[in-house]
Amino acid sequence: MRITFKLFASLGDYLPPEIRPGNVMTLDVGPTDSIATIIAPFHLPPHLVHIVLVNGTFIAPEDRATRTLQEGDALAIWPPIAGG
Repeated sequence: MRITFKLFASLGDYLPPEIRPGNVMTLDVGPTDSIATIIAPFHLPPHLVHIVLVNGTFIAPEDRATRTLQEGDALAIWPPIAGG
């Protein structure tokens, strides 16, 4: 099945170079693939995987190893953000 995968801010550097300008790509994933399984090939440092949303809904860290997605879902990830 296909999902939309989005990495924001500095996490965009972990996408393939041809994807980086937009930081969004389509991924083919299995119906039993968890969020953790889906992002593993991108080698994101765990301390940078801060906010994870599926279709705009926050997924708590303890649920990411078991939460699966559906056809057409959007998985978006942000690093910690500081500002002032």
